Amino acid sequence: MKTFKAYFLLLVAFFVLLGSAQAQTPKKGWSNKAKGAAVGGGAGAVAGGLLGGGKGAVVGAAAGVVGGGLIGRKKDKKQDPARYEAYRKKK
Repeated sequence: MKTFKAYFLLLVAFFVLLGSAQAQTPKKGWSNKAKGAAVGGGAGAVAGGLLGGGKGAVVGAAAGVVGGGLIGRKKDKKQDPARYEAYRKKK
């Protein structure tokens, strides 16, 4: 009977902790600017590596990060102006 009580208390504690963990507000995730920069950098590195070798990969990645970031920034401005202003003012 003691073992049953111990398991029951562990189970109750687990559900209480699980419920409190889910009550937290979820994060919004990456902005479009960050996503664009990450995807652009990866794609630019691959394309630059195929076309120009090692040095081309670095140049392609840099160009991809800048281009992807600019495109994502434009999307952020259109879709969620409040969020755009929030991370613009962090600088």
